[in-house]
Amino acid sequence: MWKPCPSPSPLRSQDVFYSIYVIYALHSNESIKRKAIKIRLDTVYLNNVSDTETSEKIQKSGILQVFASLLTPQSSCTAKVANIIAEVAKNEFMRNSCVDAGLIPPLVQLLNCKDQEVLLQTGRALGNICYDSHEGRSAVDHAGGAQIVVDHLRSLCSKTDPANEKLLTVFCGMLMNYSNENDTLQSQLINMGVIPTLVKLLGIHCQNAALTEMCLVAFGNLAELESSKEQFAYTNIAEEIVKLFKKQIEHDKKEMIFEVLAPLAENDIIKLQLVEAGLVECLLEIVQKTVDSDKEDDIAELKTASDLMVLLLLGDESMQKLFEGGKGSVFQRVLSWIPSNNHQLQLAGALAIANFARNDGNCIHMVDNGIVQKLMDLLDRHVEDGNVTVQHAALSALRNLAIPVVNKAKMLSAGVAEAVLKFLKSEMPPVQFKLLGTLRMLIDAQAEAAEQLGKNVKLVERLVEWCEAKDHAGVMGESNRLLSALIRHSKSKDVIRTIVQSGGIKHLATMATSEHVIMQNEALVALALIAALELVTAEKDLENAKLVQILHRLLSDERSAPEIKYNSMVLICALMGSEPLHKEVQNLAFLEVVSKLRSHENKTVAQQASLTEQRLAVES
Repeated sequence: MWKPCPSPSPLRSQDVFYSIYVIYALHSNESIKRKAIKIRLDTVYLNNVSDTETSEKIQKSGILQVFASLLTPQSSCTAKVANIIAEVAKNEFMRNSCVDAGLIPPLVQLLNCKDQEVLLQTGRALGNICYDSHEGRSAVDHAGGAQIVVDHLRSLCSKTDPANEKLLTVFCGMLMNYSNENDTLQSQLINMGVIPTLVKLLGIHCQNAALTEMCLVAFGNLAELESSKEQFAYTNIAEEIVKLFKKQIEHDKKEMIFEVLAPLAENDIIKLQLVEAGLVECLLEIVQKTVDSDKEDDIAELKTASDLMVLLLLGDESMQKLFEGGKGSVFQRVLSWIPSNNHQLQLAGALAIANFARNDGNCIHMVDNGIVQKLMDLLDRHVEDGNVTVQHAALSALRNLAIPVVNKAKMLSAGVAEAVLKFLKSEMPPVQFKLLGTLRMLIDAQAEAAEQLGKNVKLVERLVEWCEAKDHAGVMGESNRLLSALIRHSKSKDVIRTIVQSGGIKHLATMATSEHVIMQNEALVALALIAALELVTAEKDLENAKLVQILHRLLSDERSAPEIKYNSMVLICALMGSEPLHKEVQNLAFLEVVSKLRSHENKTVAQQASLTEQRLAVES
């Protein structure tokens, strides 16, 4: 937010009240003249007109109401009146008084005059009245002030004389106070086309520190809105802001630019533009300069630069451009962060690898070139009382790398599963979530690994525990999915027995009722394997889990997906081998429900319905 604008030159109280006196002396009303003189005498010893006590005297005097009639282009004292309004509006309690006194409409009208001093003081007055004031902003909005100011910015944009740059700075500040933290008014400015104008201002007036700073504040104010990012993407903002960034030495100035870059870099088009404009090289340079420093500013700068680097890698095109087939200098620099002793760089390095690992080609290349060992070494450094964010990031990277089929066996051979299991004791949900996802990816279609993990009693017991983590839906969901995956990929009786003995059956039955079709399906397939391979062992648990009732609901529900109906019927047939479960099937009249599915639009479902109906009829 642009703070209430200071006076171009400090006003002494004697000057201000002499000005008020002169203004009022010109007025025809004798009582007003006397009132002006009285105020001047009462306040002559006060510091300035923006002083709280002085402003209170002005508020009580009724002078503000008269100011409205003096704000005309024809009056010689118009600029002075606007200046006094700007000063008193520095006080929060005076802003509503200015609105109530009817000052906004005449001030907005003054924006149409040609006098530069009047425009300057009017912009200050409106900007200060709008500062943190809903009433002030509403009044300016109603009077149409924003559009006039935007038009001024557009028409004056190319003029580089000092007086014009001063006026442009005030107008930018006025618009920021007008729209700060107000999505509706920000959208209004965006629709008025203010963004291309501000970007142009930044390019033309980059040598003017005050105006440049105001443009940055404006960008930061507007860039949070999604609609603004779309407009920014069609300007040369990336080129201009990187050019400006390269010139900065002071920490505060860099920080101001970072605050603009972060929201802009959320847009994939702008990500690529920033990469092409050379921002990454700037960020790497900052990392190199600050990595060994213990200064607070340098530590903050290192974090911001490395975080922004990771953000740029979230865009597919920008990421691939920097990866350069695994040969890119940026990729190689990021790799060097992982063995660093700096936790922030370890974190950024691991997150960067996770972002690079978003397509099979990159993942295969990285695994073939030894990245897995680097990540496991990093994890080893954080097993006991380690940094949770680094643990989470390294596990995220390993999970992504494990997605391509050809990587799974290589990563298992490298000992990734064992490295991940070291974090089984973690009580941190983000770490638990990534641990579970990594193991699930590793065992996909890897029967031997799935069997080995599925017979690990400590792992299975922990999974069953996490299946009840209702406060952490992600952990609960991933635990269920891994439990199911251990059965589906191993098809092992030993694994099933371990899961039954650990109390996992009830969770698989509950998983079959999930709102996510993929989870429902995974549960049903796992339960069908249990019924086919170890029905006697699991019989009591399946009964207690009310699985038959669940299957009846799934088949009766018209909203159930075709694959859910199909696998539910397959499971029903498998359960018929259990006497108590068979009785439950008969008691719930499955025959009627299944008969209706013979005419299902999905042929596979219809065929399975016919087979299931025959099985139910024979064994009824």
